[in-house]
Amino acid sequence: MTAKKKNNKDTEWKEAKKRGRLNTETVQMAKKLGLNPKSLIKNIPNKSQSWKKPVYLWIREMYQERYGDSIKAPGNNNRPAFLDEMKRI
Repeated sequence: MTAKKKNNKDTEWKEAKKRGRLNTETVQMAKKLGLNPKSLIKNIPNKSQSWKKPVYLWIREMYQERYGDSIKAPGNNNRPAFLDEMKRI
């Protein structure tokens, strides 16, 4: 991959991280799932799309379905962290 293409891809990931309000861990999950930054930006829910989950929850659920392991909440070994995040919404 040329330096220009790599720089462009990094810029796209930074934009997806910013617009989707993602943390580094969620971006790594998305990359491991094979998602591209454009698909993440495309799936950001609009105000009229109340049925659509936030992008970070969508990524975490797909990651858990595919790999079976989820990020655990600190101090609670039985409950995945993304469920705690859903409560905050």
